[in-house]
Amino acid sequence: MSSQVSKQRDHNSYLRIIMISATFGGLLFGYDTGVINGALPFMSKPDQLNLTPWTEGLVTSSLLLGAAIGSLLGGRLADRYGRRKTIIALALLFFAAALGTSFAPNVPVMIAFRFLLGLAVGGSSSMVPAFLAELAPTEKRGRMVTQNEFMIVIGQFAAYVINAILGVTLADSGHVWRYMLIICAIPAIGLFFGMLKAPESPRWLAAKGKGNEALHVMKKIRDAKQAEIEFKEIQEALKGETNIDKASFSDFSAPWLKRLLLIGIGVAIVNQTTGVNSIMYYGTQILQESGFGTKAALIANIANGLIAVIGVGFGLWLVGKMKRRLMYMIGLSGTTVSLLLIAVSSMVFEGSAALPYVVLSLTILFLAFMQGFVAPVTWLVIAELFPAKLRGLGSGICIFFLWIVNFIIGLTFPMLLSSIGLSGTFFAFVAIGVLAVGFVFKYMPETSDRTLEELEEYFRAKYGDDNEKNEKPMAGIR
Repeated sequence: MSSQVSKQRDHNSYLRIIMISATFGGLLFGYDTGVINGALPFMSKPDQLNLTPWTEGLVTSSLLLGAAIGSLLGGRLADRYGRRKTIIALALLFFAAALGTSFAPNVPVMIAFRFLLGLAVGGSSSMVPAFLAELAPTEKRGRMVTQNEFMIVIGQFAAYVINAILGVTLADSGHVWRYMLIICAIPAIGLFFGMLKAPESPRWLAAKGKGNEALHVMKKIRDAKQAEIEFKEIQEALKGETNIDKASFSDFSAPWLKRLLLIGIGVAIVNQTTGVNSIMYYGTQILQESGFGTKAALIANIANGLIAVIGVGFGLWLVGKMKRRLMYMIGLSGTTVSLLLIAVSSMVFEGSAALPYVVLSLTILFLAFMQGFVAPVTWLVIAELFPAKLRGLGSGICIFFLWIVNFIIGLTFPMLLSSIGLSGTFFAFVAIGVLAVGFVFKYMPETSDRTLEELEEYFRAKYGDDNEKNEKPMAGIR
């Protein structure tokens, strides 16, 4: 008995090491998207890059456009060459692009390297959750995949703290924003060396006909009996995918896969239409708009990062206790109400000394719902929807749409803020939030408490054509 307990601890320790290594991608994602929040005010100065609202939006959103393309390319590369090799390549791109942004001499060069950095961010955002989902035991899948979201907000929080420290202590240094950006290179080193020691996904190996290697990996992360059982389930599921050789867009012409793709795209879009990244990217500017000075806004913005970390920490615990769909509904309702309160308050308290503190309190409330309920479920559900041979491409397509919407919001938010003000901008997000709640209520399926193979069988039966619907679902699927 003690020997079995010891082996189980070894399996759990190995899984934990893999999870920490892979989620350095999430840390990079968070820092690279959050650092711009504090760097923009210094980068915009006339003696630096002299940004206008238009070029400010371009610098911010160029990363987001790159991320959209990176999520799609990353998914395809991961399906062809493997999850592990793809993430290692992304680590190298993270490192090179971070150095490029920190030494950029002008706006065009900055935009170019921010775009390259976005390719790495997008690739990791689609691949790391899928990689973790394929390695995790069913009962731990929610928490393991959500750990990536936790690392994202840790990265954003770290960016806000470092921004505040550097912004206050080195405010007179014209190049303080360069110091903020170069720190992005450090976690890339951790991701690279961590993934060198991680195994390839057993589900990808099995899908490529490398059954012996897949079983070997399974036995390193499961006890022998469970590894054999799960490996057989994977093999059975792959028999239903024999018509899929190299993953391509045409594979999604099957009714059930087309339906899953549309659901995944919808879930991804809903995540961004909450307006979360208007706060994560432009939180400092929002607080300045409401009445804080630059230094005070940088310091106050740390509260946004801190509540995001606390929220995802709560979400990590909650995802193992609550159904995915219910979490999403609660989260979206909370974010929509919070945005409504921000819009109303900015009108009621306009010109008042209380306004910046009211806005800060409400953005904290918004992020508590967003990071505690919505964000963890988004990445988890997208990673769970698709069969093994199409998981990389399917996840990549969904995350592509997430980043495209993110890009549009990142590009237009400064112009919206300057043209229709704080209240008008957030009233628009409220209207979209109401539609998002309706979408989730009607279309989003429940994915908790099932193995990935059971989910595949369930989706075939539920969303397939008439012949597929008549097939008998696996035991326990309802």
